[in-house]
Amino acid sequence: MAARQDVFRMLDVDGDGVISREEYLARPDRAAVKLGREVSDPLVAAARSSHARVYSAMDADGDGKVTFEEYAAWAGAETFDEVCREALGSLFDLADTDGDGMLSRTEFARLREVLGNKVDNAAQAFDALDTDGDGRVSRDEYLSAIRAWVSDGTSPMYEALVTAR
Repeated sequence: MAARQDVFRMLDVDGDGVISREEYLARPDRAAVKLGREVSDPLVAAARSSHARVYSAMDADGDGKVTFEEYAAWAGAETFDEVCREALGSLFDLADTDGDGMLSRTEFARLREVLGNKVDNAAQAFDALDTDGDGRVSRDEYLSAIRAWVSDGTSPMYEALVTAR
């Protein structure tokens, strides 16, 4: 539950206790601008589309506001696989500036920053994901760690983030 609370707080950009449709759907454009992508970039369009699908799935009552209770009931492995994987993968793709399917330490830290995560523990999180020590994290490694984090709060990345607090 702590992982879900962390994610909810990150998505509730204005801190009013709900994730509004507007603040959630602004996420891809906000990330694109901060990552130096043009809003007309096809990767940005893909991110917008996948985020719209996620929001529609999260907003159980269709009122344009997702409460923590709605989010907590919705979040999990199945929903991650059905809709979140694509949306988070699209953000990974925006941060992958050289298009090699991997994030460098710098790209990873930048992605964490633009998504509103704390950056002071990005190095520990990156090291936990970079299990072979090659200085890069693959899309699958990244998404698998997030899936484990939102599903049950256990992942190498999450453990590093909690330890660094």
